[in-house]
Amino acid sequence: MKLAFIIDPIQNLDPCHDTSVALMEAAHILGHEVWITQANQLSVVESQAWGFLERVELVPIELRTQGWVAANPWYKLSDSHTFCALETMDAVFMRTDPPVTVPYLYATYILDYIDQSHTLVINSPRGIRAANEKMYALQFPSVIPETIVLSDKETIKRFVDVKGSAILKPLGDKAGGGILILSAGDRNFNSIVELSTSQGKVPVMIQTFIPEAKQGDKRIILLDGEPIGAVNRLSGPGEFRNNMATGGTVAKTEITPRELEICAQLAPRLKQDGLIFVGIDVIGGYLTEVNVTSPTGIREIDKLDNTRIGNQVIQWIESEIEKR
Repeated sequence: MKLAFIIDPIQNLDPCHDTSVALMEAAHILGHEVWITQANQLSVVESQAWGFLERVELVPIELRTQGWVAANPWYKLSDSHTFCALETMDAVFMRTDPPVTVPYLYATYILDYIDQSHTLVINSPRGIRAANEKMYALQFPSVIPETIVLSDKETIKRFVDVKGSAILKPLGDKAGGGILILSAGDRNFNSIVELSTSQGKVPVMIQTFIPEAKQGDKRIILLDGEPIGAVNRLSGPGEFRNNMATGGTVAKTEITPRELEICAQLAPRLKQDGLIFVGIDVIGGYLTEVNVTSPTGIREIDKLDNTRIGNQVIQWIESEIEKR
């Protein structure tokens, strides 16, 4: 197979952490061609999506006592770019990191011009546009904490006064950015909300604070709606956010029956929206986010569980391509 990955600049990726690298590495190990490009190198020519692509070969990382270790260099690029229709690929991965900016949105419009009966796109550009990673969970009210989305300061204040505390999340940020704890009686409350909502112009998400957050924030990876691995993320010193990007650590975990129920609720809608490779976040048995742009975590799961989730993803693609 020929697989294209739309990624951020490869030299900026961490081979020991980045899920995009894990997927590309798995494809390379399984004997497939791996090509890379960036969102700003995409175009539409004669009503087809095209891109400037480079073929890349990867040196697999190794698991040693101190953790994952990568060769230096860990990748080798071909000598020249190839300008070709993305439909010459068997599958295209959209793995540009969020936030979903205007250029990101335009890239998904370009990807609409791939015939998905011929080339598999992971994840569907229409699905990505439909699935704000904070808002998407609101479709499943029975499995999320009590949540409101608004920009009105007085309504937010009443919610927090009743609950005692709540979590404020910007709708468009990533990796825990801009997430704050709101507490009843906090003298900084007005300033926090005014800054977060741009003086009442931008809605934010307000969720009931889940005390079990101190026990971790579980990332569960789903492939075609089925859970295939999980890792528990724990906050670092002096930090309430459990994101790895904010200094959090990871721990081995299991997927509980409640979490399997959550996955089962999401699966039909994820499939309907073409969201094949997804990472959901669960705290205390509640769904908090659905990550569809470039969900990460499989390097950590592989290390803790001695698995190769990247291989599983690529093998699933092999089986899908064979059906076409």
